[in-house]
Amino acid sequence: MNLINNNLPENRWLLPVLIGIFLIVTPMAVAQKKMKDKPKAEAQVGNYRNLFREAGYKQADIDAKLAKAYHDVFEGPNKVYFEVGDTMAYVSDVKNKDARTEGLSYGMMIAVQLDKKDVFDRIWRWSKKYLQHQSGPREGYFAWSINPQTMKKNSEGSASDGELYYITSLLLAANKWGNNTGINYYGEARRILDAIWKKDGTGNIYNLINTDTKQISFVPEGGMYNWTDPSYHLPAFYEVWGTYAKDGHEQFYRECADTSRAFLHRACHPVTGLNADYTEFSGKPHDTRWSPSAFRYDSWRVPMNIAMDYTWSGKDKAWQEDYAKRFQGFLRSKGMDTYDDQFNLDGSRPEFILQAGPVKKLRHSLGLVSTSATLSLVNKEPNSKDFVRAVWNAKLEPFDDGYFDPYYDGLLYVFSLMHLSGKYRIITPQAR
Repeated sequence: MNLINNNLPENRWLLPVLIGIFLIVTPMAVAQKKMKDKPKAEAQVGNYRNLFREAGYKQADIDAKLAKAYHDVFEGPNKVYFEVGDTMAYVSDVKNKDARTEGLSYGMMIAVQLDKKDVFDRIWRWSKKYLQHQSGPREGYFAWSINPQTMKKNSEGSASDGELYYITSLLLAANKWGNNTGINYYGEARRILDAIWKKDGTGNIYNLINTDTKQISFVPEGGMYNWTDPSYHLPAFYEVWGTYAKDGHEQFYRECADTSRAFLHRACHPVTGLNADYTEFSGKPHDTRWSPSAFRYDSWRVPMNIAMDYTWSGKDKAWQEDYAKRFQGFLRSKGMDTYDDQFNLDGSRPEFILQAGPVKKLRHSLGLVSTSATLSLVNKEPNSKDFVRAVWNAKLEPFDDGYFDPYYDGLLYVFSLMHLSGKYRIITPQAR
């Protein structure tokens, strides 16, 4: 029965009473809803979740955590970022005494995401001056490694992931800062992109992407053009190229993104989720002269790349969610505080251990702790937050035997904190 019925005289007294209650209760309900929604708003901006906030950490503490990690890697006593003169800087794998396109381009990506324009510009100028080939068959490509003290290149050839990160960070920088503040970021990105399409095998130099398979090559020259590294498969980056490169190859880049997603299905073990460091384009493991195929250091980046594609693109969610459950579930089975950093793909211990540092041993490495935590953006299981808490509690510090890697562990740690705090995003063109 409708209580508010003006045709029933005995109920007319209820109307003013209900109106009064409504006027009192409604503002209170709105205020309570705003208070209830506030943590959720802080925990997600657009598609970018702040998983630390969702796990209960205070925003001020999250900001401080990321700021300290950046300070430790770029500014502190164990930093890997070094300024040169007034306008340049490099990122160094200090333990190996070199600077490589991997770390330099990572530094640029961190800088554009965190609005560190001077850092970005310095690294780019140094990379262009000392590593980018200005002529010859490799024109536009980068030598992947150099001794920053002697300035002698350890190799003239490229490692394809460096170019991937250079191009993507430059495109995002163009969106963020425009192209009239000292560096034409879009023009520099286009120079690399245009160069890759000129590589037709002359001098044994090829496109970064094996155009027959639409997959990234391990190295775009010689026989290494015909196999790949799963951690170089970055479908989220190809989507950025498809939107912002505007070089006439946009559809090809989008097809490469889809091809990489399909490749990762094949490359990742159906039970453990583990992948080999190097594979054929089929996903079959590829042994190298320096390492029998297994899940090792390069492979750590794959879960982070999949988490990025899930967040940025959302085009393969069902498989990626299943992968995240398998991968995190496998590591959990080995002990949240004790799982190793190298495995055979079935999860067993490898006979050959790829050495890092003075002691050949397996470790519970910060780099893998960091990248595995990003999968909590994908894994919907409640216990997935344990990985978030694990990286929150982790520290960038030496192991008991003295081994310390502020470069690779450190950069992956910063990336992870950026992802998990919602601060690793597609940067769209800014209004100016």
